[in-house]
Parts: sequence; structure tokens; C-alpha cells
Amino acid sequence: MKEWGEYAAVWAILKMLGALPRGMARGLAAAVASALYGMLPRLRRTAEFNLGLAFPEWDDTRRREVIRGMVRNLGWMAAEFAHFPRYTRENIEEALILDGHDNFLNGQRRGKGVLYLTGHIGAWELSSFAHALYGFPLHYMARPLDNARVDALVNHYRCLSGNKPIFKNESARALLKILKDAGTVGILADQNTMPEEGVFVDFFGKSACTTTGIARVALHTDAAVVPGYAYWDSSIAKYRLRFEPAVELIRTGDTERDVFVNTQKFAKVIEAIIRKHPEQWVWAHARWKTRPKGEAELYK
Repeated sequence: MKEWGEYAAVWAILKMLGALPRGMARGLAAAVASALYGMLPRLRRTAEFNLGLAFPEWDDTRRREVIRGMVRNLGWMAAEFAHFPRYTRENIEEALILDGHDNFLNGQRRGKGVLYLTGHIGAWELSSFAHALYGFPLHYMARPLDNARVDALVNHYRCLSGNKPIFKNESARALLKILKDAGTVGILADQNTMPEEGVFVDFFGKSACTTTGIARVALHTDAAVVPGYAYWDSSIAKYRLRFEPAVELIRTGDTERDVFVNTQKFAKVIEAIIRKHPEQWVWAHARWKTRPKGEAELYK
């Protein structure tokens, strides 16, 4: 019953926001996000701690400003997600435009596939959805939600523009096949990772356990690693889906060393994007939770 109740609630919210004009839906979702955030002290403490760690030179006023922007951004993205069924190739430019798209096309022209390197920045759900509407569908790595019905609903929305999921139990084989066929795979690479799946690299001046999967796959397949992210540009009141030049891989012949060095490069790319748009990253995630052996926990 609980599973059905959660599904019904999510479905009702999506339908309600999706039925409203986009501006009204974004405003309402931002207000709800602000109210919910105020009721979740653990998330507040995590966001405040992370900002203090990443930007120790900032004062409390600046950090509060960034947190307000983060919460608003999350609400806006929920509204955009609810509007997925209404977006088409003909109207998507009202919400999002491409920026630096030649960088993606250059990576694609290599013919070895593209690893779309991104993170929980701006409208990350909208970025891949809109790119598919522009004619460039991709496969995305899907981490199943606890509620199977909600998970199916969310993936249904994500796939409306032509994208397809790669589920964990099929990820390695499917990913290699897609890249062999010169396809594109989107990977969120900015979250905490368990030690067996990652290495510790510098992220905002602090060791952060980071997935090595992208580096291993890129080194094995020679796929282009192209950073992409959709950020809100207030000057045009739209999102820009910005693509940066492909990250050139370091190859020395020492596999584990190459995996580490390239994972560090990817982390620094993500960090640089966040530094440009700090109010559009999810600071409430415990990014530095996993610690090197013998090091004390950071999150109490």
C-alpha cells in the first residue's frame, strides 16, 4: 500500500505541475521546494557544511544566497520534468538552447562513441531530454529508485524524447556495445562513491571518493569524454545546454595510474563548472562522506 501511495502522490504532482503554464509551475515548485527544505534539517546541515568546506572564504550571507538558489533550482527542475510530455522539437528552444554544440559533434565525429560527462548541475534531467529532442538521443546510467512503480514512472518521462536507460545489472556489456556502435552514454559523475568503485581525488581541495568507471571505459574504448551541463542563464531566461571540449586522456601505459590521473581530470572539470554556477549544484548531497582509511568522518 505504501508503494502505491507514493506512486499516486508522484503521479498527481507531475500531472498537476504539467497542467499549469510553465512559469506558474516553476514558481509553485520552487515555493514547495523551499518549504520542504525548511523541514529537513539534515539536508540543511549538509549543504551548509559542504559550502563551508568548498568555499571557506565566503561569509554566511553568500552561502545562504547560494543555498536559496540551489533550492529554487531544484523546484524549477521538478516543474521542467513535469512538462516533458509537452516539449517537442518545435518548442524546446523556448526552454533550452544549445551552446558549444560543435564540441559534442567533434567528439561524435571520432566514431568511437561519446561519454557525456555531467553532474547534478542546473537542469540535469532536462539536459539529456532536450538534447534528444534536438536529434541526439542517448543512453543514461539508471540507478533504480526504491519504489519500483515510481522508478518506472520516472523512466517513462525520461524516455519520452527517445533516450534509453542502462540498468545496473546490464551496464558493462550494454555500455561497451553502445560505444562500439558510436552511440552516446550520459553519466553523472559528481556523487560520493564507495571505495571499491572509486579512487580518492582532489575535489574543492578535499579528498573525495570518485567513480573510476568513466576513466576505465574511456581508456578501453577511446570514446570521447565530452562535458555537458544545462545551466539557467537569467539574461535570456532560458537554460543553456553547454558543451565543453572533449577531455584529452592521459595515457602512460600504467593502467591504474592512468585511471587515477584521468579520474582527477574529470573531477576538476566538474569542479570548474560548479565554481561558475555554485547556486545550481546540489550541495545537500554528502559528497565527501567516504573517507580514506583511518580518516575521521566529516558528517556527524
